[in-house]
Amino acid sequence: MIRLDDLALFVRTAALGSFSRAAREVNLLPGQASAAIGRLERELDIRLFARSTRSLRLTEEGKRYLPFAQDALQALRDGVDGIRGDAGALSGTLQIAAPSDFGRNLLLPWISEFRRDHPGLDIQLLVSDQVADVFRDPVDIALRYGQIDDASYVALPVAPDNRRVLVASPDYIARHGRPASLDALADHNCLQYRLRGRAYDRWSFPFEDGARIVQVTGCLVSDDAEVVRRWAVAGEGIAYKSWLDVSADVAQARLEVLLPELPGEPTPLSLVCPHRRQFSPAVKLLHALVKARCEPLARESN
Repeated sequence: MIRLDDLALFVRTAALGSFSRAAREVNLLPGQASAAIGRLERELDIRLFARSTRSLRLTEEGKRYLPFAQDALQALRDGVDGIRGDAGALSGTLQIAAPSDFGRNLLLPWISEFRRDHPGLDIQLLVSDQVADVFRDPVDIALRYGQIDDASYVALPVAPDNRRVLVASPDYIARHGRPASLDALADHNCLQYRLRGRAYDRWSFPFEDGARIVQVTGCLVSDDAEVVRRWAVAGEGIAYKSWLDVSADVAQARLEVLLPELPGEPTPLSLVCPHRRQFSPAVKLLHALVKARCEPLARESN
């Protein structure tokens, strides 16, 4: 008979690509995890992993079996949720990944509010600009900027009309003036964001006849989007940021929108999950809360 612990260990090992990492999550030794997978393979009479001294990967049979294992575990969790009753009695652990400045400045207080409403729920929040892999990283859901075109993910819109805006502080504008056009950005210090070693120094602006790409330069670059926002507030230069991330700064006059007549690059925010079955009551309620909080901010940008 298949043991549920072995099945859960198989799913986590497939996600992490390591017996030792999966074992540490449940306080087992790597050898015990390997033995559990071996026991599951004997029950199924198939080989789930191809093992070598340097790598661990799913076999073709393992790849085909994985979604069934995930569905089985999720069905059991759904059953527990149903028995426990209404959404006011949420329990368990919800692991969330979010971009740095959105996570720190907007999501953090909303998470605190959500946790107060559901005291039985434990929440783990990963705040980083490195894009979380919801299949491999230990997260249940991720909040992501940008268009989600990968059909392997399930994405729920949170702020579908969110766009980037050009912003600078009143102090910077007083010292350097306002750019009168996109061409004038060449005369300004543009704050750049780096992801996976690449600085985003080509800013895109949509027009009816296609996107216009503007090459920008600047003396400050960071791999943390929150640092870029803080530099802008401190008067160090011009930033091209998601409206959600700077809306409070604009409302409190720490930043001003430049060239407001020009449309910014679309930057929709979505809640991403690897499988629709993982939209548990906790995920559904959190999605509703974050979407409701983002809607008035989106209206302010229009």
